[in-house]
Amino acid sequence: MASPVTTSDEPLTPAGRLFLQPQTNVVIHCILRGQSPGDVDAMKSNIKSSLMVQHPRFCSLLVRDKNGFEHWRRTHIDLDRHVIVIDKRLDRSGNFVDQDEPEGSTTEEADEAAVNQYVADLSVTCPLSVDKPLWELHLLTAHKCAVFRIHHALGDGISLMSMLMASCRRKDDADALPRMVPDKRPEIRGGKGRDWVWLFGALWWFLKMVLHTLVFSMEFVLRSFFVSDEKTVITGGDGVELWPRKLVTAKFVLDDMKVVKRAAPHITINDVLFGVVSYGLSRYLDHRTPNALREGLRMTGVSMVNIRAQPGLQNLSKLIKNKSDARWGNKFGVILLPVYYHKTPNDPLEYLKRAKATVDKKKHSLVAYFSYWIGDLVMSLLGSKYACMLNYKLLCNTSFTISNVVGPLEEISLAGNPISSIKVSTSSLPQVRPKCKFW
Repeated sequence: MASPVTTSDEPLTPAGRLFLQPQTNVVIHCILRGQSPGDVDAMKSNIKSSLMVQHPRFCSLLVRDKNGFEHWRRTHIDLDRHVIVIDKRLDRSGNFVDQDEPEGSTTEEADEAAVNQYVADLSVTCPLSVDKPLWELHLLTAHKCAVFRIHHALGDGISLMSMLMASCRRKDDADALPRMVPDKRPEIRGGKGRDWVWLFGALWWFLKMVLHTLVFSMEFVLRSFFVSDEKTVITGGDGVELWPRKLVTAKFVLDDMKVVKRAAPHITINDVLFGVVSYGLSRYLDHRTPNALREGLRMTGVSMVNIRAQPGLQNLSKLIKNKSDARWGNKFGVILLPVYYHKTPNDPLEYLKRAKATVDKKKHSLVAYFSYWIGDLVMSLLGSKYACMLNYKLLCNTSFTISNVVGPLEEISLAGNPISSIKVSTSSLPQVRPKCKFW
């Protein structure tokens, strides 16, 4: 319903308007598993005193003017409407169990499956209500879990994870904020007699960046409008975001990832992750559809890339400043990551090396900035409807999305309850979505 605009109303950003379109109405679900059921009153008190409820996005209603344009309007927060407490236990199907089970009678795997199914059901059956700010906190006390539901129009993964970390404290120091991974910037080393060598290297680096940017930008345009992946059992498509969902957790031990990382030079954890996904998809397709796929079949992944000036998690005070380079909101581009089906069980390290080569070429380009610029241009010239069509078409033409956000350096607690794991997933995407967190 249309609402008269007031002088205090703030218009939504172009990306915020995009995430409110019916086909891309995305809600982020962040599952925090604690070591104890937690104190509901302590959690509410923590939220009430946190920076989250002081941030304009988290205490504003979404309203539309007579022309259909969306605005944020400040309002009073009623925590009882945002904090939803569920005391009953859930089974693996996401249904409530009538009788309470004795403590310790269920396994961690059963708890995790129950919470996963609960979140999967929320993704397709319970959109966030627009008569209150677009976030909720579900406390599943019987499963020692909390589920934050936050609309993507409020911000991207970097913004929201930075907000969450500002509400947490270190487990070993209840007054200290979690430490984040420091920003690593390359050192520029000079020296006499090296000027010409450095100049040649810089020129060659620049030429490769231009070439990679041109090639990958053209690939992005073609994949957005014309070219699509061949159909497989993991392929999505128009309307798939409305289907019943299944949320499954695959656990990786970070120390094991570091062992694999040392198997080849200059490998990062993200390279290992992408190699695992590449190898896993081939083995999964070989299991589901043996002898049905051709060798070398391409499956394209969509990866979201933070394009702020400062990488990684941000200082919240900098994010809130309007003129900050960090900037709150949705500030990410897109890169396409192809993986290829191979029937023969090749050496898994070959998948890792191919993943490394692919990711390095993508990082050595400006395609993430190009994709952001294209989306912003379409939004500015044609409006959110056509920007949504472009984004939705890209998702339908690819097979999966993949993203991850780095966490804190040490164990953390929320409202005095130590956190043992954090998982993130989203709703309303017409494809499969691997989301990975290492703890």
